[in-house]
Amino acid sequence: MRKLIFATVLSFVGLTASAQEETAELQADETTVVSTAQDFEEISVSDLPEAIAAAVAKDYPTATVNKAYKNESNQFKLELSLEDGTSGTLYADSEGNWIEI
Repeated sequence: MRKLIFATVLSFVGLTASAQEETAELQADETTVVSTAQDFEEISVSDLPEAIAAAVAKDYPTATVNKAYKNESNQFKLELSLEDGTSGTLYADSEGNWIEI
């Protein structure tokens, strides 16, 4: 059941993120899109705060964090994959709380 909920959330987030990116490209010039894409800078997965690692382990025990990113607001973007092959992106604050961006 947890996997079904996770897959549903990841699908929704993925579709929402895709729609927002396409809209941004239509309304903005190329330099604005580049700065938006660079809000998050890639960091090492081992550099994630313990609170985020604990939240992933608690809420998504079969997930593996493939990539991690951080922005100036101390928010984190995580690219995860599950054992069944599904993948998605989640966002968290430095305290391990899930957020919507």
